[in-house]
Amino acid sequence: MPYDKLSDLPDAVRDNLPKHAQEIYRAAYNSAWEEYKDPESRRDDASREEVAHRVAWAAVGKRYEKDEHGRWRERSL
Repeated sequence: MPYDKLSDLPDAVRDNLPKHAQEIYRAAYNSAWEEYKDPESRRDDASREEVAHRVAWAAVGKRYEKDEHGRWRERSL
């Protein structure tokens, strides 16, 4: 189930990530949703949704990190 709008994202994403990170999450999730629709393209017995969430969090982690207070901040380049 791809996400059409940022407001459709899970609460854990909307309540914790800055808007730009949410945009990254949504784009990565939707892309992975399409890319991993075939069960043979997934590792383990992970569902399509699980894989898409993992990919989305990994994409966010490339640009953002948690600070010492647990808040997501853009990584310094």
